[in-house]
Amino acid sequence: MVFTAFVLGVCQIGKEREVLERCLGVKGVVEGTVVFGEYDIIVKIQTQDVKELSKRVEEIRRIEGLLRSATLISI
Repeated sequence: MVFTAFVLGVCQIGKEREVLERCLGVKGVVEGTVVFGEYDIIVKIQTQDVKELSKRVEEIRRIEGLLRSATLISI
C-alpha cells in the first residue's frame, strides 16, 4: 500500500525556493512547487509505510527557513 501526504509550508520571505529544494531532497518526496496564497510551497510525499511517512514529514518540518506547515494525508 502506498501512503501519500501533502505538506503545505509557509517560508521566510525570500527563502521559498531554497526550502523547496531542500524538501525535494528528502527521501519519498515525489514532487513540489512554490505556490501563491496562504502557503508558499507544497510538496507531495509517498512511502510504503505510515511510520516512514511520519519520519519524512518530521524531516521536512525541521528544514531551516520553514516557519509553519500543515500536513494533509490522502486516503
